[in-house]
Amino acid sequence: MNCSKARLVNRKSALGLALVLAGVTACSEEEPRLPEFEVTEAREVCIDRDALRKPFFGDTHVHTAYSFDARSQNTLATPRDAYRFAKGETIGLQPYNLDGTPMRTVKIARPLDWTAVTDHSEMLGEVRSCYTEGKPGYDSDACWFIRNLGPLAMISATRTLLGRQRFNFCGESGELCSANHREAWRDIQDAAEEAYDRTPTCSFTSFVGYEWTASVGNGENLHRNVIFRNAQVPSYALSWVDTPSAYDLWLGLERDCVEGVPGCAVLTIPHNSNISGDGLMFASGKLRTTADGGLPVDAEEAVRRQKYEPLVEIMQHKGDSECLLGGDTVDEACAFEKLDYDSFAGVQRMAALRPGGEVPKPKRSAMVREALKKGLLLQERLGTNPLKFGIIASTDTHLGAPGLVMEYDSKGHGGAGMSSATAMPVGLPDNIEFNPGGLAVVWAEENSRDSIFSALERKETYGTSGTRPVVRFFGGWDYDDSMCGGDDFVKQGYRGGVPMGGDLQASGGGDAPVFAVSAFMDPGTAAHPGTALQRIQIVKGWVENGEAHETVVDVAGGENGASVDPSTCRVRGTGEASLCSVWTDPDFDPNERAFYYARVLENPTCRWSQQLCVEAGVVCSDPSTVTRGYEPCCAPDHRPVIQERAWTSPVWYSP
Repeated sequence: MNCSKARLVNRKSALGLALVLAGVTACSEEEPRLPEFEVTEAREVCIDRDALRKPFFGDTHVHTAYSFDARSQNTLATPRDAYRFAKGETIGLQPYNLDGTPMRTVKIARPLDWTAVTDHSEMLGEVRSCYTEGKPGYDSDACWFIRNLGPLAMISATRTLLGRQRFNFCGESGELCSANHREAWRDIQDAAEEAYDRTPTCSFTSFVGYEWTASVGNGENLHRNVIFRNAQVPSYALSWVDTPSAYDLWLGLERDCVEGVPGCAVLTIPHNSNISGDGLMFASGKLRTTADGGLPVDAEEAVRRQKYEPLVEIMQHKGDSECLLGGDTVDEACAFEKLDYDSFAGVQRMAALRPGGEVPKPKRSAMVREALKKGLLLQERLGTNPLKFGIIASTDTHLGAPGLVMEYDSKGHGGAGMSSATAMPVGLPDNIEFNPGGLAVVWAEENSRDSIFSALERKETYGTSGTRPVVRFFGGWDYDDSMCGGDDFVKQGYRGGVPMGGDLQASGGGDAPVFAVSAFMDPGTAAHPGTALQRIQIVKGWVENGEAHETVVDVAGGENGASVDPSTCRVRGTGEASLCSVWTDPDFDPNERAFYYARVLENPTCRWSQQLCVEAGVVCSDPSTVTRGYEPCCAPDHRPVIQERAWTSPVWYSP
């Protein structure tokens, strides 16, 4: 840290204390010495740099018109548009005017710090073929179908997404679509480079990436986002057609990136485990069909998965994947933004995939908390934990609108949800079960690719359900209870232990670990102030006598009587601008493996759907107020109230 550029803050003010907890403090000789991140690219040095790290808000899951599902819904935004949107510029959504210009435009209230556009690698070349006049295949019947039948064209995608087959217009060996694929992939790289701020200002960071979109059985989801560290990337984005399992994807990335391109580094991020059937997302990475769900995991696979898959996306617009009530999960906060089905076959748009009858309900085995517990058990057997995930969240927007997450500004995100191609949508803009998505937050020294990617690798990350609280979480052995009252919370955190995503080694004396956690509420904007905090909880998972267990403990705040009136969306009661706690595990056993992560809950507010229902004047007791498109407001499964939240990456303990 450059002491001459350190920011001096008033620690007696709320802003000052928030900056202290964020790591923005004056220099001192007691500054913890944190490992420097590796520099792999040529760029100017960032002026705004903090050795104690700062929170940067981003989105790792963004689709544009280059994705088959977004394009079939008439999405206009290109990767360049998506990056412009993330920076705070206005973009057009879909063309409704006769001249093809957008009738609807959108702008994010608060720009993001960083973004990765992750268009589907599957059908990347086919989309370019079918929507670019003069390209081979443009005049084929299949392309006509894809271009002209809008959302119904999604049916054609099942040929690739479920059958792993290319279209005939791609050529006998798929070479025509492969050539267009490489062309589109090059364009995606160019868009990321143009958006990246390499000046000393370091105002915005873009990452080259894509989505690997595997689905098995009846639409069980195995999707991963693939994020590259820098501009050194392979010339081809591997798809599920090329690599029939996640394990094959990791091998392919190792061959084509790590070993094939000097300076190339990569990681993968699984998402929507909530619709992976009976936890197939967390089964062996060698799984190729639903019949492979019982494949054993060996030590070699565990090591490779931990190397290439350090993170998991806990929430996005297709639901929350943290936990599900049942068994030893009695945590009421788990009943948050849950889908009512366990695969894509449950999505209204995917009805054609259903073999008949009801779609199975979601499974606890598909939830992230269960995966973390399963990882502890696998580590007992293998010596390596293949499911040792850090946590982020993102949007999965299919409008090219990264970070469009606020409940008051919901536009829907397309994809599996309601078609955004409808000329002037009537009523709610998305299926009632979907939400605006979440954000990924990293604690990094500066806003650059190397610094942020290093934070992703070491899992010093957290996810939010869309709001922007500032959360820090440390685990150690001798934190003092006075940490929360001082102005050196972060220094003590790093000096005496490890941050979120870190590993606690045994103390040697059998002492119980101590956890220090702080949270500051999202300040919001002048037009839409943030919501006060209700509580901080620590979630513990551990292994005892060969079985995994869990518990949830309130460590700061608690039930405060705050509520919201669903008929008006006016909030009632009070909450906290900040919360902080130093907590010691009273039930710690030094012989048991364990993980701990923090969850921060805000006061209740109206969900996006209820806000729009209230704006439309819907009163469910008066049928005359329920106009076209607003019928879901009064559906039995409509959830009008939510509690926004954040989840930190765990801290792990091993004997």
